[in-house]
Parts: sequence; structure tokens; C-alpha cells
Amino acid sequence: MSSLVVVGFPSVEEADQVRRQLVEIQKEELIALEDAVVVEAEPDGKVRLHQSLNLTKAGALGGGFWGTLVGLLFLNPLLGAAVGAGLGAASGSLSDLGINDNFMREVGQTLPPGSAALCLLLRDATPDRLIERLRVHAPHAKLLRTNLSHTDEDRLRQMLEQASKQAQALRLS
Repeated sequence: MSSLVVVGFPSVEEADQVRRQLVEIQKEELIALEDAVVVEAEPDGKVRLHQSLNLTKAGALGGGFWGTLVGLLFLNPLLGAAVGAGLGAASGSLSDLGINDNFMREVGQTLPPGSAALCLLLRDATPDRLIERLRVHAPHAKLLRTNLSHTDEDRLRQMLEQASKQAQALRLS
């Protein structure tokens, strides 16, 4: 079962920096991300979603490849590529895998203008080692929502608070 974790940050830059670090940490197998989206509350009140994977583009690329291959078999690769890319883009835009966009927009509407949230859909994680690696961001991070059990949520909050205190102590020394 996947876990949803939404962490708030004072700026979109910091939320995006954490997202990029999580992608790097994923290579070390400390975390398995299914989706990671930065939700930005713009100063004018609009909500922008910064998706980590654009499914429409991915579908168009995959569809273009398969369309070209089928087109080669039937001696019309250009038509096959065009049809394949169109169908791939359509299927990519219709298949909203990961975190529900409407949910993320609701989260964005609760954020103060100019701030951001990082929405994570985790398949697997090692929370203590993960927070240790992201400690520098802990003073600014705030757990907003999660579908973790109450026990796991309390443990995550405690780890974030402890990492925040450690990061502040390092700054003072």
C-alpha cells in the first residue's frame, strides 16, 4: 500500500529542491516514489502544480515510437508515427496516475500565498535515514496531511521536530 505525505514549505524553490533530492535519494533505495508533485500557491491566489512526470508527453513519445514501428510494417512510417503520437498523448492525458490533481489543488488553496507544498506518494521509505538526509530543510518543513496511521504520523512529526532542533543547533554552533 502506498502512503501519501504532504509537507509544506515557505517557498516553491525549497519544495522543488527537496523533490530533486528525493529523486537522488531514490537511487540509493532509501525511498520508492510513485509520484512527487510541488503545489505552488502563487501570490495572486492561483494554484500551480509542478508535476514530476508529464504523462501527456510520455504518452506521445511512447505512442510515436510504436506508431512508427507499426507504420514501418505497413510501409507508411510517417502516418503511423503521427497516429501513434496522437493516441499516446490522448491516453497519457487521460490516465492520471499518482496523486489526484483535485486533491492537490485543494491543498494549494489552503497554503499562504507564495508558499508551496510537496505532495509525495511513497511506495516504500526509510523515514529516519530520509529525514537525516533532508535535515537542512527540517526547520522550514511542516507536515500538512498524510494517510499514515496515527502512530506513524506521530513518529514522523517527532522525527521532523528532532531534525529541526538538530539543524538549528548546527546553525548556532
